[in-house]
Amino acid sequence: MKKQELAAMIDHTILKATATEADVKRLCAEARENGFASVCVNPVHVALVSRELAGSKVRTCCVIGFPLGANASEIKAAEAEFAVSQGAEELDMVINVGALKAGNETRVRKDIAAVVDAVAGRTVKVIIETCYLSDDEKRAACRAAMEAKADFVKTSTGFGSGGAKIEDIKLMRESVGDTMKIKASGGIRSYADALAMVEAGADRIGASSGIAIIAEAE
Repeated sequence: MKKQELAAMIDHTILKATATEADVKRLCAEARENGFASVCVNPVHVALVSRELAGSKVRTCCVIGFPLGANASEIKAAEAEFAVSQGAEELDMVINVGALKAGNETRVRKDIAAVVDAVAGRTVKVIIETCYLSDDEKRAACRAAMEAKADFVKTSTGFGSGGAKIEDIKLMRESVGDTMKIKASGGIRSYADALAMVEAGADRIGASSGIAIIAEAE
């Protein structure tokens, strides 16, 4: 895969607690220069990112209910609305993992739908945190995301006990078919990692190592 093709699939990401405005501005400059899909940040940085990316094709992406997914649905919806008001075009929300583990798929679906409905017209990616789930739970999470009419299912926050795995991407693709897109994130640090995820069925790559990844693609 050529450098620009891969770059256009990468969400250039900075979600660490210590991220400063200078760090975020640097990330935005890198994203503009390299043609990344988006810059993904915590809600506090959304307005800054939106300003820095103005006039470019790079989208502003914000995480919701991050990283645990344990907020009430109403809070996630309000957080998503706020992010959109600040300029977010894409929202990466974390599911209620505990509800899924308890077998309450209906609650998970309603949780996702609360965010989808709150930001109608914006892209919603649903983080299912695969490292904590059995295969059946991963399928249930994908099913809930489909029924809630989200746009993507996403593997990981990068803050859990594990990140993206090839077998999970394949399972998620089998679960959603062509009805949704898939984002692989968590531990993707090289061109080989990224290419393997794309070959397994990923449409988007979330990474804080985007520059290193595309440098290898050259």
